[in-house]
Amino acid sequence: MHIRHALTAAATAASVLSLGLAAAAPAQAAEYTSALKIKGVQYDAPGSDSNKCSGGNTKNEYLTIKNYSRTTTVNLKGYVVKDAVGNTFTFKTTHSLQPGDYIKLRGNRGTDSDANNVVYRQNCNFIWNNDKDTIYLYKPSGARADVHSYTKTANDRDGNGYITYHG
Repeated sequence: MHIRHALTAAATAASVLSLGLAAAAPAQAAEYTSALKIKGVQYDAPGSDSNKCSGGNTKNEYLTIKNYSRTTTVNLKGYVVKDAVGNTFTFKTTHSLQPGDYIKLRGNRGTDSDANNVVYRQNCNFIWNNDKDTIYLYKPSGARADVHSYTKTANDRDGNGYITYHG
């Protein structure tokens, strides 16, 4: 019975693919081959949300992107980050991530620094929703590098506003 079920599931999957319906699968179901992946997200900045450029806390909301390659340095220039409703950030300058290195993409205004592993969106608005959202990372070619969806109740078990995806 288990073998028959497996064959039926495989046949169903093949039918779905042949009809072009694979997009109906959850966004995070695919594992992408990109060296750059979303390591985690501080989707809910500590404290009361305030998107004031001076005195606000949007700098405490950030996305961590890591180079998981063991041998290749990756330039972030041209990579794009989006949320579920289409808010977009494009890395416009060179930011080289050595193998195993990471960068935090923060809200607010500030000075980008490879040495401090930080890039600012130069925008004082929050990008990630505090209840649920989807984070997309695209390569300069437009191909998807990584994607993750979250809900506060399902993914943030300790309630600290931070979710880890790739260790």
